[in-house]
Amino acid sequence: MKRSYLFLILSILISDYASAQEASSEYQIFAKRFIENVKSNKKETLADLVVYPLNREYPIPDIIDKADFIKRYDEVFDANFKSEIIKSNPKKNWYDMGLRGTMLDKGSIWLDVDGRLTAVNYLSKFEIDLRKKLIAAQKNGLDESIAYFQTPICILETDKFTIRIDDLGKKNYRFASWAAGKKMSEKPDMILYNGKLIVEGIGGNHQYEFTNDKYTYECAIIILGEKNSPPARFTIYQGSKKILIQDAKIVSR
Repeated sequence: MKRSYLFLILSILISDYASAQEASSEYQIFAKRFIENVKSNKKETLADLVVYPLNREYPIPDIIDKADFIKRYDEVFDANFKSEIIKSNPKKNWYDMGLRGTMLDKGSIWLDVDGRLTAVNYLSKFEIDLRKKLIAAQKNGLDESIAYFQTPICILETDKFTIRIDDLGKKNYRFASWAAGKKMSEKPDMILYNGKLIVEGIGGNHQYEFTNDKYTYECAIIILGEKNSPPARFTIYQGSKKILIQDAKIVSR
């Protein structure tokens, strides 16, 4: 799942890290194990401790499985990042964040309550350069009316629509939509500006809301849902009345 929004949400969730207590002995064990595996360059062992997919900042492709993790390990864990991890102290640099797991410093690494790797909030120079190239390629493939933005957020597909959300800068979100089957190189059927990001609790669920006269367009991203919850959901409101609800998948182009 491609989503720079995940990094945004994680940054919000870790904003209170300073108040967290030092990791308990159990979490220190997980941290120490992770440090030793990085120090010994045990890629396969680390790959077995990952919760897949391991998200990368959109539009960089997510790491989908063990083989992909091993192949891309050095792209993610460059020399600087490995040094930061190896030099970290389980008692001083790792923090117990309760049900959210354990994090390194300000959240560059997240482990869950079982010690599995759930997030890497670090971009190596390789990934920074790759992301720039991918964003440039996206802009070249879009209709000129929407070919300007600072950060791509996500692309959603429902049975009826393709929806693209971008940050124009300073969390000024833009919504563009096409009828299903149309290409994003075509002029959007609708463009809305000044969207709002709304975060729900600590589970990661969040939504982008856009208004147009008496209508509200809601794009909900479901990180923590029921067993059969879709990855996302698109809802249109007329006033307080829901006039359309569609499950959505999150895709990349």
